[in-house]
This record gives sequence, structure tokens and C-alpha cells, in this order.
Amino acid sequence: KTDLSTALKEIRAQLECQSDHNMLQAEEWFKCRYAKLTEAAEQNKEAIRSAKEEIAEYRRQLQSKSIELESVRGTKESLERQLSDIEERHNNDLSTYQDTIHQLENELRGTKWEMARHLREYQDLLNVKMALDIEIAAYR
Repeated sequence: KTDLSTALKEIRAQLECQSDHNMLQAEEWFKCRYAKLTEAAEQNKEAIRSAKEEIAEYRRQLQSKSIELESVRGTKESLERQLSDIEERHNNDLSTYQDTIHQLENELRGTKWEMARHLREYQDLLNVKMALDIEIAAYR
């Protein structure tokens, strides 16, 4: 019994010693692994913070460009309305000018016809005057 008790005590002591040793090894491995993970987490934390800042900057730029785009669209619509109004006025003015041209051409034709009539009357009167001048000269 004493040998068995002593052997058990020795085995227990050896197991406790080995258990303590394994525990220390596991603790060291855990501390080393924890330190590596902590360091990696810090690096990733910095990278995440940098990425978040970059995302925030891109969001600000996107918002700025969206506002600028809306402003440009408003300006474009305004300019298109102005262009449409100007084209409409131009077409109205063009139509008015063409009507005026036709009216003036008609007046010009009428005036030419009237001038030709006056010219014929003048020619007739000139012929009568010449005939009268010849008669007067003949009577003298």
C-alpha cells in the first residue's frame, strides 16, 4: 500500500508538475497570441479609421458633386427654356418680317404699275405738248 501510495503521489506530483508546465506553456502561447492579435487589431483599427475618414471624404465629395449637378441641371433647364422662348420669338419676328416683305413687295408692284401709268400719261402729255409746240411754231 505504501508503495502504491508513494507511486500515486509521485505520479500525481509528476502530473501536477507537467500540468503546471503545460499550463505555463499554454499561458505563454496565449499571451503571445493575444499580443499578436492585439497588435493586428491596432493596425486594423488604424486602417479602419483611415478607411472611415476616406469614406466620409468621398461622401462629402459625392454630396458636393450631386449639389453641383442639380445646379447645372437647373441652369440647363433654364437655358433650354430661354432658348425655346428666343426661338419662338425669332420665328414670330421672322413671320412678321416675311409678311412685311410681302406687303412691301405688293406695294412696290403697285407703285411700279402706278409709275408706269404716270410715265405713259407723261409720255402722252409730252407728245401732245410736242404736237402743240409744232402747231404753235407753224402758226408763228
